[in-house]
Amino acid sequence: MQVIRSLSDFPELSQAVVTSGTFDGVHLGHQKILHRLIQITQDVNGQSVVITFWPHPRLVLQPEIQNLHLLSTIEERIAELSAFNIDYLLIIPFTRQFANLDSEQFISEILIKTIRTKKLVIGYDHRFGRNRTGSFEYLRQHAPELGFEVEEIPRQDIENVAVSSTKIRTALENGEIKTANAYLGRSYSLTGTVVRGKQLGRTLGYPTANLSISNSHKLIPKLGIYVVQVKIKDQLFGGMLSIGINPTVGGTTRTVEVNIFNFSGDLYNQEITLLFMDRIRDEEKFKNLEELIAQMHQDKITALAVLEQIA
Repeated sequence: MQVIRSLSDFPELSQAVVTSGTFDGVHLGHQKILHRLIQITQDVNGQSVVITFWPHPRLVLQPEIQNLHLLSTIEERIAELSAFNIDYLLIIPFTRQFANLDSEQFISEILIKTIRTKKLVIGYDHRFGRNRTGSFEYLRQHAPELGFEVEEIPRQDIENVAVSSTKIRTALENGEIKTANAYLGRSYSLTGTVVRGKQLGRTLGYPTANLSISNSHKLIPKLGIYVVQVKIKDQLFGGMLSIGINPTVGGTTRTVEVNIFNFSGDLYNQEITLLFMDRIRDEEKFKNLEELIAQMHQDKITALAVLEQIA
């Protein structure tokens, strides 16, 4: 997959099959569009093109929203999209100037002049252009004069619930990991750099790796104790994760700490990825450290049982 970050760098294509969207999380609804994109591309012996935007449009158009949390960083989005064997990923810098393009300008300047689109595949209720005025109906009505075909993909439902990035964010914020993973079609992930913490875990018999999450808009699930898999370079380990403030020892700031099973070694300053499997319980304040240790022991038993079912 060739990643292009400037319209001026886009190559001249003979048979471009295109889709466009923010693709936050690359969830099952997005995947349905991407599978269809690839299928059409193969049928016409063309070139598949995905257009996406960074920063996320809401970060530019609604900067007053301080708590906007995203399912994926741009690096994660690139990695997920590359798994679909897409030919070209065009990342358009989303600015206020770009946001002022109306639907006709978006079509003429980007879809026609830059990409030379032959077929456009869009998701259910997808809209584009200033104030989101562009729609499938508009494209369908004007397709002959635009010079390309348009296909709309029906919404992706799971148990009669339409999949959306918003619903996945809500599930994660509520600690509903299994629901979020079902909508994503994979485990939700969180990547961070291991930093030095208070090293309390090792005194309790459960040493932890403390993660610093550099992207302030990456969604961190609800406080609590989780079952995770931990990706260290190319290896996977089981683990249990605490997201919380450590109230038993008087903590006041949120930490992300993972106890990695069957692992020993120095991880400081290394980047590791957490894959969320399930949520065990809420964070609690215990009367003393002995009660906390007893609960951690039980949490590990629970986590190992969950991981055994996955293996």
